[in-house]
Amino acid sequence: MTRLRRFKDTRGEGELFRRRALAGFALILLGLCALVGRYVFLQVLHHDEFATRSVNNSVKPRAIPPARGLIYDRNGVLLADNVPAFRLEVRPDQVQNMNAMLAELGRVVPLDQDDLDAFRKQLKQSRHFDSVPLKLRLTEDDIARFAVNRWRFPGVDVVPYLTRQYPFGSLFAHVVGYVSRIDADDQERLDPDRYKGTTHIGRIGLERSYEDMLHGTPGYELDEVNADGRIQRVLKTDPPTPGKNLYLSIDARIQKAAQDAFEGRPGAAVAIDPRNGQVLAMVSVPSFDPNLFVNGISQADYKTLITDPAKPLLNRALKGAYPPGSTVKPFIGLAGLEYGLRTPLDAVLSTGVFYIPGQARGYRDDVRGGVGMTNLYKAIYASVNTYFYKLALDLGIDRVSEFMGSYGFGHPTGVDLPGEVSGVLPSRAWKARHSPKEPNWYPGETVITGIGQGYWSVTALQLAHALATFAGRGVPYAPRVVMSTAEVGKSPSPLPNPPTGPSLIKNMKDWEAVNEGMQMVIYSSDPLATGYKIKLGQGFPYRIAGKSGTAERFSRTSDAYNENRNTAYLAARHRAWFEAFTPAEDPRIAVAVVLEAGAWGADDAGPIARKIFDAWLATQGGAVPPNKPWPESGVASAPASVTSTGEPAGVMPEDTPQGDTPAPDSSSAGDDSQ
Repeated sequence: MTRLRRFKDTRGEGELFRRRALAGFALILLGLCALVGRYVFLQVLHHDEFATRSVNNSVKPRAIPPARGLIYDRNGVLLADNVPAFRLEVRPDQVQNMNAMLAELGRVVPLDQDDLDAFRKQLKQSRHFDSVPLKLRLTEDDIARFAVNRWRFPGVDVVPYLTRQYPFGSLFAHVVGYVSRIDADDQERLDPDRYKGTTHIGRIGLERSYEDMLHGTPGYELDEVNADGRIQRVLKTDPPTPGKNLYLSIDARIQKAAQDAFEGRPGAAVAIDPRNGQVLAMVSVPSFDPNLFVNGISQADYKTLITDPAKPLLNRALKGAYPPGSTVKPFIGLAGLEYGLRTPLDAVLSTGVFYIPGQARGYRDDVRGGVGMTNLYKAIYASVNTYFYKLALDLGIDRVSEFMGSYGFGHPTGVDLPGEVSGVLPSRAWKARHSPKEPNWYPGETVITGIGQGYWSVTALQLAHALATFAGRGVPYAPRVVMSTAEVGKSPSPLPNPPTGPSLIKNMKDWEAVNEGMQMVIYSSDPLATGYKIKLGQGFPYRIAGKSGTAERFSRTSDAYNENRNTAYLAARHRAWFEAFTPAEDPRIAVAVVLEAGAWGADDAGPIARKIFDAWLATQGGAVPPNKPWPESGVASAPASVTSTGEPAGVMPEDTPQGDTPAPDSSSAGDDSQ
């Protein structure tokens, strides 16, 4: 059988090849067009965008925190400084196993539990690519050990920074305050752009109230980094604007003298210039070291502070409110003159006990049997309760509250420090708000208000402010701690502090009368004068006007007249106050001192005020009297208008009872005449 042979179709195969070749070429051409189109898209149409992305792979922006403003006293003594330091920072996005890294790093650089706790807390609050401080204030040994092992810890680096330091430690802790790390609550309220790169913020004191001035404005830096994120070189820098420097009105020499005068006893003192409201000293004892808080206080140190029964964290000058006792008597006496209810020579009889008409309850003087006929001068220098019992009753609580409120009692003074409390100024409205079950006001409450007891509570700053207002002839100024500010490299610019109103004194003769009574506290030769024993004016070149106050913390018992009781017993029962200003005729400094536990206002708080005056005198170029025990006898001459008995010239001295007549069985919520 014959097989048929098929001949090869050469022409058809060639046509097929041509078609396939054209299709392949078309595909290649199409691919080339797509590639060219992509190149055009990347290199022409979106060149700027992708060039920027490319640069960003090797160039990173970094915020530069501003240098915090410095704080000086009125003479340029540095109170808050910025010192260079180094810290460990971690970039979380470059660490694969954070726990393992921390454990390994801890073998190279010691990390305590406080460091780790603070780091983990801030790690939760930060963005994944932000650097987070791990350990602050590295030592030279820490830096050296890490440098040798740096290759083992990608994402970890040593970073230089400025940290806050307080050279005077506890001396200015309650005034200057301190900074501490920014936490989650801070981040929610702070401007993220302004605080970019900043790790600390003012927490209390001036560091907090002047945060906006002290902080400054951050700058930025473009850094070229390697694959590990480490900086190779700086390409561009936009420098930050440092914060403003603060210059305080406080004098560090007066401040130290005031703190030392307390000898560790809890209390507070404030000194103010009556001419402008500038605070010359403000101390709260005991105090604390603010440097402990800057980079995170340890749990052990913090527990020690908060469990200390002396409460060193409490700013007693601003937040310690106590019954003012007899320190309000000059103001009550002035109110009687200003309202026309008394003249300086109008007298009342002190028999040892005062009775409200129609009532059987008595309110005691401090001297058994009383001190006889008493006018304004004697009422102030001998601190005679009866005079002020009757005067307060005649004024009525409404006028007492109105007058005392005008001198700043019962509300914040407006000082440029945070956290000031209002205290309590007794009034009908106050009692109605705080005693809804017994809102009525009673005459007995008015009586004890007149001697600074009852519902009263006053801070040392409030009393100093009121005294400075009186000393300045009634012209009120809000207390100011910051005197001026300055940008870096520029001269300080004073902060204006005009009077908050016209003079509160209607008749300057009233001012002179009260002023003279307060001078007699210091210089009277009458043994009844509360400053008679301690001779606060001796050796001081200027006249001093003052008033003591011994506010009782507990109601009196039957031994109220026994002044020979144990001093420790009395100190446990009393708050000791002393207020004074000098020179009496043209005051330039007014001081208020309170001791939380003192037997008598003049004896215990008075010497503190005198030491403050001595330190102030030294700053004015005067010689400080030698540090020697207070003399037992001898006084400077009395005012020209005062006789040797302590009474105004031309007034017959009253007989002083011997004090051996038993007083009626009565109670008193009043203070001792001191």
